[in-house]
Amino acid sequence: MKYASMLMACGLLAGSAFAQEPKVDCANAMTQADINSCASEDYEAADKALNAQWTKTRKVMVDWDAELEKQNKGAVDSLMKAQRAWIEYRDGQCDAVGYSVWGGTMYPAIVTGCLADLTRKRTEELKDLANGIE
Repeated sequence: MKYASMLMACGLLAGSAFAQEPKVDCANAMTQADINSCASEDYEAADKALNAQWTKTRKVMVDWDAELEKQNKGAVDSLMKAQRAWIEYRDGQCDAVGYSVWGGTMYPAIVTGCLADLTRKRTEELKDLANGIE
């Protein structure tokens, strides 16, 4: 019986360890763990916006290709090529930026902040591309 009680107590403790942490107030983040968490949330939001814009921009490129003769099509292929190159650039650039604080607790926030910043910039580039020459 004593053994069963100990197991149940351990189970309750383990269950509470997996309970959801309270939401961090990112406007007032004080600890490095909170700052890292907020940087991650910021990047996730930027990535979500990029993916939404990507869908819109790709559709514009598909429409452009549809208006062209077969030998002139290539807008979608060019967009894919550019996006793959941008991902390589983004990842390499943010990895390089991370070396400025290598091994420190700021590393995740610095790298993730860089990813968010470049992702927001890319989203604007894709938006401008979809809007065409003004």
